Amino acid sequence: MCRSIKTLRPPFTESVTEEDVRAAALQYVRKISGFRAPAAHNAEAFDRAVETITRASEELLGALQVRGSR
Repeated sequence: MCRSIKTLRPPFTESVTEEDVRAAALQYVRKISGFRAPAAHNAEAFDRAVETITRASEELLGALQVRGSR
C-alpha cells in the first residue's frame, strides 16, 4: 500500500523523530482518503486522523521489542 512510508524501527532505522512518524501518518491518511489535501469541510477530520495515527504509531514503536538476529 503506502510504498513511500519507510520502516521506522531498528534495524531499519536507528533514529526516528516525531516528524518522521507524523510524515508516515500523513502519507497513510492521504492514501486511504484519496486526498493530498482535504477540502475545508474535511480538514478537521483529516487532521484528527493524522494526529490519532501519529499517536498510535508512536505507542506501537515504543512498545515493540526487537530481538537480535538468530
